[in-house]
Amino acid sequence: MKFADRVHKVKPSFTLEMTSRAAELKHAGHDVISFSAGQPDFNTPKNIIDAAKVAMDDGYTKYTAGSGMIELRNAICDKVKRENNISISPEEVLVSNGEKQSLYLACQALFQTGDEVIIFKPYWVSFPEFVILSDATPILIDTDPNNNFEPDIGDIIAAENKNVKGIIINSPSNPTGSVWSKKTILEILKLAKEKNWVVISDECYERLVFDGEHTVSKKLAIDNNIDANIVTCMSMSKTYAMTGWRIGYTFGDIEIIKAMSKIQGQATSCANSIGQVASIEALGGDQSAVDQMIIVFKKRRDYMIKLLNYLPEVKCLVPGGAFYAFPDFGYYMGKSFDGKIIKDSFDLCEVFLNEAYVATIPGDGFGAPGYVRFSYAIDEKTIKEGINRVKKIIQQIN
Repeated sequence: MKFADRVHKVKPSFTLEMTSRAAELKHAGHDVISFSAGQPDFNTPKNIIDAAKVAMDDGYTKYTAGSGMIELRNAICDKVKRENNISISPEEVLVSNGEKQSLYLACQALFQTGDEVIIFKPYWVSFPEFVILSDATPILIDTDPNNNFEPDIGDIIAAENKNVKGIIINSPSNPTGSVWSKKTILEILKLAKEKNWVVISDECYERLVFDGEHTVSKKLAIDNNIDANIVTCMSMSKTYAMTGWRIGYTFGDIEIIKAMSKIQGQATSCANSIGQVASIEALGGDQSAVDQMIIVFKKRRDYMIKLLNYLPEVKCLVPGGAFYAFPDFGYYMGKSFDGKIIKDSFDLCEVFLNEAYVATIPGDGFGAPGYVRFSYAIDEKTIKEGINRVKKIIQQIN
């Protein structure tokens, strides 16, 4: 059968592939330790689960408005005002089937053939694919691993041309966990305003910040009188351990929100009704479970970074947010294990999985050769055992 060209242009999600392979090995009886998870290991807080149960009993099992229940959009406006100090109206909000759909819809609504979109390396694996699926072209810009994985504004200016229509930023970052400085984000916002680019700001991990406070891009723009066109995408998934509920949301220019909603209406009608009711409770209810998760993640982060930096010839910066460590295993590229050359981080992660039953995510897939992503959304005992297994493997590489 001949498939449409877009099927061949887009790459499969290798993060999901690695997670699936780890699950298959575990099902086969192997003692697998997975550092591949892009989700909290905590269950959704009880008050949110209880709200969903009540919603089902009360009959919230039907279609909702395509852009989301007005009660949820109002709750999002309240949350954005309370936590992010930004005033928005329900008409500026779209609720989608997870933030992943939000980001996809933004690209579908904004970009087309002939357009170019700036993306920073290392990038979340889906960013380039969203752009490709909109028939536009991703322009990949390097960042400096020795400077918090932040870009040089000069590199962005050098990549600028008349075809660039947008730019995607993600802080706190997946895969690096870095939280960009206000200075860097402001430079990008000023340039975007000057060049009339739309900024898609992925704020998925906005609450999961461990050192200081994170200010969302839109708030920085407002505070500094930068009238950049910013589409802000946020998620219930990471903050509230609600990855399977599939609720995300976007706020921004009303016309952009309408365009995104128009496409969503034909693609998926609306987001999960029960998940929407649960999200109202999540946003407006007791936040103590979230506060506790952040404390636990910070403790795990510090523990994992210490262990990773004890590994021979491995370097790992301290990430400011999310729940990922992104160590540099570049020293081991080009060396061999059991007679086989390790060409890249894909090969190295294959060795970790096949020989030590440790699942990690290769940095080459994020546009970062030689790096490996470790999630610390697992307990400290498992972190220690997993990294000890990795240590035994790399001691055999020569």
